[in-house]
Order: sequence, then structure tokens, then C-alpha cells
Amino acid sequence: MAIEIYQADAFTEKPFGGNPAGVCLLTGPADAVWMQHVARDMNVSETAFLYGENGGYNLRWFTPAVEVEICGHATLASAHILWETGRVSRGEAIEFYTLSGTLTAAMQGDMIELDFPSEPENKAEAPPALVESLGVKPLYIGKNRFDYLVEAGSEKEVRALSPDFALLGTIPVRGVMVTAASDDAKYDFVARFFGPASGINEDPATGSAYCCLGPYWERKLGKSEFLAYQASPRGGVIGVRVAGDRVKLLGKAVTVFKGGTCV
Repeated sequence: MAIEIYQADAFTEKPFGGNPAGVCLLTGPADAVWMQHVARDMNVSETAFLYGENGGYNLRWFTPAVEVEICGHATLASAHILWETGRVSRGEAIEFYTLSGTLTAAMQGDMIELDFPSEPENKAEAPPALVESLGVKPLYIGKNRFDYLVEAGSEKEVRALSPDFALLGTIPVRGVMVTAASDDAKYDFVARFFGPASGINEDPATGSAYCCLGPYWERKLGKSEFLAYQASPRGGVIGVRVAGDRVKLLGKAVTVFKGGTCV
């Protein structure tokens, strides 16, 4: 049976910016091995697989190498495609049933707002490979259940990073986020995200990382709303609002191709 598949760029309003995500619209549950093969062939950081269930959508995410428990940009892309194809009315919020519980998406003006769980970090001792592979002197190192968080001394240091991905990939975590205060008054902070152990050397715009970065910068800056820039080569703009044990992620998305089929 032919299954519709799309690609959308998330956390951007222009094609070929932000983070590309595959969105595969299923008619029901699919085999995990098949989904992993599709994600590998799509060869973007995550491909989302979803089908209607109980008034919402069952949603799973796969990198080219592994299934992941949470993904912001592919959820944003999925909501965008559901609204754009008319499967859901734009005035209607969407519930996604995932490995990280129920996540919601709703339109807020011309932005999509995702409601995700907060994933704050705790201060941590870093394995030697972390600092060596990044080549940066950390101001702070923390870790949550998915990733390491590293604060660098400046935006310039974050932008200049050229990690040793082979060494970084030996660390048994989903990824590593590196962040610093922004030099641009438009943004509160910048970040980059590296995930070679998950099959993604650098993720262009990592929504789920801001479930950790939001609470971190809330403590540092004493406020709960931010505009962040992910300083990857493609770039990404992420609105962040910390609300207790939830984090609201805001962004835009644009369809790059649509109406393809996979079998």
C-alpha cells in the first residue's frame, strides 16, 4: 500500500532553513524495522510516523539510526502537515500520543505552539571525552535523562565549535547541547546540538533541547520567556516559554515537498 510522505522544514519560515523532518502519514500501526528503514532513506535528522487514534494521533520519531523518545521539530512539522493537508482544522488543537506522553500543538497567530514536558538538567561531572571532543572550556556542565548541557563562555565560542564527532559519539547519551548568552539583542541565548551517538552529527534546530535550555536560562536570567537562535549552518529560531513542569515551544514550518509515496 502506498503511504503519503512529506518533508517540512521546522523552526523557520523559509525553505532550506531550520530543521528538515520527514512526515509519514500512516493508516495504522507500522513495523518498527520498516519505519527505521524509511527514516534511514529519508536521511534527515528525524522522520515522524503518525496515524489517527482516539481523536488525536499516535506519533513516533526515528533518526536514520535509532528511535527517539522525544522530538520537537518533527512534532512541529507533523502538526504543520496535518493542518496544511486539511486533515485537521487550523483552529483545532492536535494531541499526539508519544513515548513522552501526550503532547499538544496549537496555532498561536502565525506560529505553532507545542506543549512539551520540562526536562531540566542537574550539575554533572563530564566524562573526559566530552570536553576533549568539543574543544571548549565549559563554564558549566549539566545532564538530564537524554543529553549533556554545556555552557560556553561566549556566542563566538559556540559558533566556532568543530567537534571531534568520532570521540563525541562514544559518550552514551542522545546528544550534547552547547549554549551561551546571545550577542544579538534580538535573542536571549544561542545553542548548538550534536548527536553523533544517535546518528546525527549536528542537528540544525532541536526543539526538545529547549525543554532543558529553557529551565536552565530561566534560572540564570530570572525570566521565563525567551527567543533563542540555534546557530547551526541552517539556523533555527525557537520561542521558549517555561510554565512550571511544561515548556512551550513556538516556531514556524514550511513544506519542502509533498505528496510523495512510500511502500
